[in-house]
Amino acid sequence: MLRRLRIRFVCINMALLTAMLCVILGLVYHFTRVGLEAEGLRMMQAAAAVPGFPGRPGGRPGEFPLPFLITRMDREGRLSATWGPGYKGMSEEDLRELVACALAENAPYGVLKGWQLRFLRVEGPEKCLVFSDIYQEQAALTQLTRTCIFGGCLGFLAFLAVSLILARWAVGPVERAWAQQRQFVADASHELKTPLTVILANAELLQGRGDGGPEAGHILTMSRQMRRLVEGLLDLARADSGRSEQFVSLDLSRLMLEQALPWEATFFERGLSLTEQVEEGISVKGSAVQLGRVADILLDNAQKYSAPGETVLLLRRKGRNRCLLTLSNPGETIPREELGNIFKRFYRMDPVRSRDGSCGLGLSIAQGIVTDHHGKIWAESGSGRNTFFVELPVVERGS
Repeated sequence: MLRRLRIRFVCINMALLTAMLCVILGLVYHFTRVGLEAEGLRMMQAAAAVPGFPGRPGGRPGEFPLPFLITRMDREGRLSATWGPGYKGMSEEDLRELVACALAENAPYGVLKGWQLRFLRVEGPEKCLVFSDIYQEQAALTQLTRTCIFGGCLGFLAFLAVSLILARWAVGPVERAWAQQRQFVADASHELKTPLTVILANAELLQGRGDGGPEAGHILTMSRQMRRLVEGLLDLARADSGRSEQFVSLDLSRLMLEQALPWEATFFERGLSLTEQVEEGISVKGSAVQLGRVADILLDNAQKYSAPGETVLLLRRKGRNRCLLTLSNPGETIPREELGNIFKRFYRMDPVRSRDGSCGLGLSIAQGIVTDHHGKIWAESGSGRNTFFVELPVVERGS
């Protein structure tokens, strides 16, 4: 739980910081591109306003830093061109094709990507077009893009390191409180086991001798209910403290069949049926005791809340590396908003919390065990059937 909390904290931080970096670097790129384009258009307008050759005597050095050319076409269709500094000549055929491409754009200015030129239309009696080379501008934008990506990656890694440190620091108080709560639950449960054992022994003795009357039966029933609650709390404390034993490779197919066998009589006594459909040879790495407890919890839950009909326990492979255990039984449809709540501790769908031998810890214990085995558990309900799913990683036999 705490690990997931830290991961969520880091993910939220990194999502916000990544969004900020993208916005900031995107704005830098955008305003740089707009600035270069505006500067290029300004230079082209200035060049078009200069009569004659732009490199005229007396002109300021660097007055027109970009290579450009100016074309003019009179009413008779005669084309003339003025070449700017650093611009190589071009044949008349290429010039006419270039002018035709620019006029076809039907815009006051734009970019001819195939020519790597920007064009600008100048109002006047002649069709005057100014063309400017954008190679340097594109090279500058490409270099800026690389710099932004490199700087963004460095910033992301730096923020990630800071977020990891902050996550450990921020979750520290929660971790300490969680550890104290877990220790309290474990200690209280252990302390309650001894008096409960004495109460149960005395109640059974009184009931066996017939001295206690109906009160002894009530004490025995409530004590057993209390014992189940204490055992559930101990299971939760063990699940919260992490793996308590070393996991080994085990035959899950055989384990599920062995766990389901004793429940067939229970289902039969309640007028229900239990069918097992188990694919052979499915092995997982884990604890046979804990995974058996998951099966018991799901089967107990099914026999308590199942309507008359067939309950199906199904175990099959799901791809190469996963297996899926499903337990489906007929019953009242669980509302969609309740499907996630049923795995919460002490949660009961019954608003009056009627006594049915359940304390609302079973599914929570099952979820803790499955999570400890690197799997996931969820429930679905519809068409008059309630189905619980347990997905676990599969291992090869002997590994």
